[in-house]
Amino acid sequence: MKTSLSVWSCHKYFYDQTWKNVEFIRFTGQNTRAEGIELLHRFWYPEAESRNEIERALQQEGLEVACVGASNNFALPDASGRAEQLRHITESVDIAAGFGAKTVRVFSGNRQEGVDFETARGWILEGLKAAAEYAGSRGVVLCLENHGLFAGKSAQVLDIIRDVNSEALRSTFDMGNFLLVDEQPADALSTLLPVVAHVHAKDFVQVAEGFAGETYMALSGDRYAGKVLGEGGVDVKALLSRLHTGGYADWVTVEYEGNDEQKLGSIQSVAYVKKALESIKQTN
Repeated sequence: MKTSLSVWSCHKYFYDQTWKNVEFIRFTGQNTRAEGIELLHRFWYPEAESRNEIERALQQEGLEVACVGASNNFALPDASGRAEQLRHITESVDIAAGFGAKTVRVFSGNRQEGVDFETARGWILEGLKAAAEYAGSRGVVLCLENHGLFAGKSAQVLDIIRDVNSEALRSTFDMGNFLLVDEQPADALSTLLPVVAHVHAKDFVQVAEGFAGETYMALSGDRYAGKVLGEGGVDVKALLSRLHTGGYADWVTVEYEGNDEQKLGSIQSVAYVKKALESIKQTN
């Protein structure tokens, strides 16, 4: 398994326009032990930085593009809106293929007012089938993340993958997100292991009402805050060990979502994953 760092781990530097992708690549290469990065469609600005500039930075820092993340939502009631979401994915596939990356992270959708789950699920299947067909034609695999509260349980993810029925749709196993749908990550891994083709290493801890930092509400109403990997309630090392034993040998992308300074949290989280993977390799 190789370690990458997601752009989302340092998103505040993109939102305040301190960084673009080149600066993130420099930070990752010079301050962490990651071997790759995960780009995001939402932070892809071809008018502000060229692909050549990004490729040059990657080469100079010795990094690969592990994955490109599309932040799509196929639960929209408007057909033109869903077509735009499909375009986001196909553009992400093109970005990934251009860098030689084989994986694009995708979502299913978020709950919309007045839209029931079964109706939205039909739209999600339709969109992902079209997206997977395009991705497969370009040698790219879409990896459906357990993201959000609408279709984030492991059984829901597996059912969608089975119903789309394409070799170009697999799972992005996001460790932390399962807590937000009141599911233990270890149980979720038992369900999804055969279809996992990308991993997000993330840690959360349950916090009390009134916690001062950014929090995420679970289906149960409990609140969680992101933590540096290894400091929260997710047994990251045990999950990585099970992935290794189960034959997973692809990218583990660190997605830091804590309240500490994002550069520091990213550095510490990558270091934790690298140390854990080295320990697992020595043990096995």
